[in-house]
Amino acid sequence: MSRRSKPAKRVPLADPIYNSVDISKFINRIMRRGKKSIAEKIFYATMTRIEERTGEKALEIFQKALTNATPLLEVKARRIGGSTYQVPIEVKADRGFALSSSWIIEAAKKRGGKSFIEKLTNELIDASNGAGAACKKREDTHRMAEANKAFAHYRY
Repeated sequence: MSRRSKPAKRVPLADPIYNSVDISKFINRIMRRGKKSIAEKIFYATMTRIEERTGEKALEIFQKALTNATPLLEVKARRIGGSTYQVPIEVKADRGFALSSSWIIEAAKKRGGKSFIEKLTNELIDASNGAGAACKKREDTHRMAEANKAFAHYRY
């Protein structure tokens, strides 16, 4: 691995319907085995269901769900003098988006329901209201960081 410079950050193209890079990244996270067209169908069907149910713009609910599920702090294991400490660190924006989107998709998979479209719809609506399993995971992460605040001076 080269030590000279960091590789350039690759950003996917914006999606064709909402013209958003965040949605494109989210669709890529839904995708399994390279089946992007299926992932797009799932996501866009989810967005139409959200608009039907709530009567609000689906893009706003999606953005609100992501911000409600994005953690601000997380713990990272750090080995110091033979002991391993859980050190709280701040989460960067890219990592926060990646964590929140994967938590929302993971929570949707574990939900009860008929299809993944239905599960993802319910999870996004719950997350936008600050309720779903993804928001609970965020709260657990913040609680763990708060509990280990004493080790914050080991931050690097």
